[in-house]
Amino acid sequence: MTTAVLERPTATVKIQVVRPWLGLSVVLSAILMNLLDSTVVNVAAPAILRDLGGTFASLQWISAGYTLALAVGLLTGGRLGDMFGRKRMLMFGAAGFTVASLLCAIAWSPESLIVARVAQGLFAAVMVPQCFGMIRDLFSPQDMAKAFGIFGPSIGLATILGPIVAGLLTEAAGWRSIFLINLPLGLFTLIAGNRYLPRRKPVSDSKSLDVLGMLLAGAGMFLLVFPLVQGREIGWPAWTLVMLGASVPALALFTWYQISRKAEGKVPLVQLTMFAKRSYSSGVLFVIVFFGAIVGFSLAVGVFLQMGLGYSAMKASLTMAGWAVGAFIGSAVSAMTMAKQGRRILHNGLAFMALGTAIFLLVVVTAGTSVSGWLLSLPLLVYGFGMGQIFVPLFDIIMGDVEDHEVGSASSSLEALQQLGASLGVAVLGTVFFGASGLEHSGSGNPVDAVALVTVIALVLTLVTFGLGFLLPKKARAAH
Repeated sequence: MTTAVLERPTATVKIQVVRPWLGLSVVLSAILMNLLDSTVVNVAAPAILRDLGGTFASLQWISAGYTLALAVGLLTGGRLGDMFGRKRMLMFGAAGFTVASLLCAIAWSPESLIVARVAQGLFAAVMVPQCFGMIRDLFSPQDMAKAFGIFGPSIGLATILGPIVAGLLTEAAGWRSIFLINLPLGLFTLIAGNRYLPRRKPVSDSKSLDVLGMLLAGAGMFLLVFPLVQGREIGWPAWTLVMLGASVPALALFTWYQISRKAEGKVPLVQLTMFAKRSYSSGVLFVIVFFGAIVGFSLAVGVFLQMGLGYSAMKASLTMAGWAVGAFIGSAVSAMTMAKQGRRILHNGLAFMALGTAIFLLVVVTAGTSVSGWLLSLPLLVYGFGMGQIFVPLFDIIMGDVEDHEVGSASSSLEALQQLGASLGVAVLGTVFFGASGLEHSGSGNPVDAVALVTVIALVLTLVTFGLGFLLPKKARAAH
């Protein structure tokens, strides 16, 4: 005869429901918020300027403030996930991003909108770095490829929809709606994320955070970008040139501090050893020039279509949709061929970008203000197709010679420098366009000449990146 022994549980254990595909939808929602807010402002910028007033410099800051804050924050964002857990930091970043989006929507002045955009960028810097690691937490190695197979095209689709959605919302409900759309996305991320994202133990036992390093990096970047945005409007007083010059010793001080921190056995914000590799340092220059060219060019084209040609926000977004459609197709082609082509695919993409830029320049110069939107869509489609080919393999190729222990820092540094490049593109190309266009002071310039000048600069920068491409590793890291 046997008896069963029943044991009373000593504690109630709360079991979290983890459903990977629902968890992936949360990650996609978080990424979508960042992607939308990186692109929608270029379409809505003229409407914002008409409503809030301000100057073209403030319009540049509405875009550059976000990317600059994101650049500074990304240096620390990934580290926060290691220290406190990816889920916790993703949820914290999403909550802050949602509140900051509401503040953007109720902004009462250009200054209040810029402050809210900076807050958005800082919270995005906490949220975005957790997303890729979260996918690895959600899926088994067998399902990882399927997850990234959905993730990549979804980002491409968001890139296409961003300008179109911005145009539709701005036309139908005003520019504030482009920020209000983040509220349902943010609430979904928080509610579904709390239920379906896995909670993992932090991968780092150390709670040491290099706050001083982040402040030094932020100061150096601000000293570089601020005078480039503000200088034209205020007549380039001597102090703006002093600020520009001061950015060099500020960034040098940051570098010295990182070296000394590592020598003391502490975790630096950036692992500087990888910058000694020619391939990586060349890749850094590639990223800054490449993203500076495309973001600055995008801002100039978006403003030219609306304020130079008189297009509505919807017509401008549909004209620029060719750019995003091309990027989507180019990304798909790149994903299928990158393993075989390696570095060559970067040069293929840059060749298409140069061709699209040259055709755009020819069309604008020939047709002037009578140019049709459909005629402009063709070169933007070609440009986007080339750009899309570069997006997928770029970081893996740049990190082809990076050591395993440097990968995390190398990746976060590249993401930060990508955003710095975007900020510099807005600052430099935006300043050139607004200075030459005469849109701020009617009659003192020509928007066609201004966009042509910016297009020439974008073409030169594309050719510079073509040359830098030869200094990169021939194969992506995954192919080693």
